[in-house]
Amino acid sequence: MSLSSFSLKPVLTGRKTVLRPFTEADADVMREIIEDPEVVRFTYEPSTELTPERLRSWYGSRAAAPGRLDLAVTDPATGEVLGEVVLNEYDPDARSCTFRTLIGPRGRGRGIGTEAAGLIVAHGFEELGLHRIELGAYAHNRRALHVYEKVGFVVEGVRREVQRRDGEWADEVIMSILDREWAALSSTVR
Repeated sequence: MSLSSFSLKPVLTGRKTVLRPFTEADADVMREIIEDPEVVRFTYEPSTELTPERLRSWYGSRAAAPGRLDLAVTDPATGEVLGEVVLNEYDPDARSCTFRTLIGPRGRGRGIGTEAAGLIVAHGFEELGLHRIELGAYAHNRRALHVYEKVGFVVEGVRREVQRRDGEWADEVIMSILDREWAALSSTVR
């Protein structure tokens, strides 16, 4: 696999969601999702102000971004953007990258996040030839941790009290999945 593999931005279709490349037009709905109180509670604070112009530039450039794959999570019936899934921080020597996702309020509680995570992880292993995908999530984000476990991620450890969230110290759970673990899961009913 080469960095150019990440240059191909696929459309990944499931039963509950379609993952597709971002366009500049997705910036407004992504701003709503990013500013959702639950998303803010469970993700890192943005390091810069998320102006409409900055978001349009960011989401407008995702389709051409090398070394990473950012896909919009959409509703197949309406085309509405519900969130995002991202493979980034690609390490070609280790054939590894990190994974992150966020789902806005209209996409929650419907199994969309689980399916979206499974679709992009499958793409990472089966099409990009990755060996390892890892993530970090706050320990208080129980719904996300449950989704990641359902997809096949395994807890590797905890970074204790990494950041103050809502006036309290928050732990970060580090999880990963390896290509052979994915292959074993893929051979069973998922």
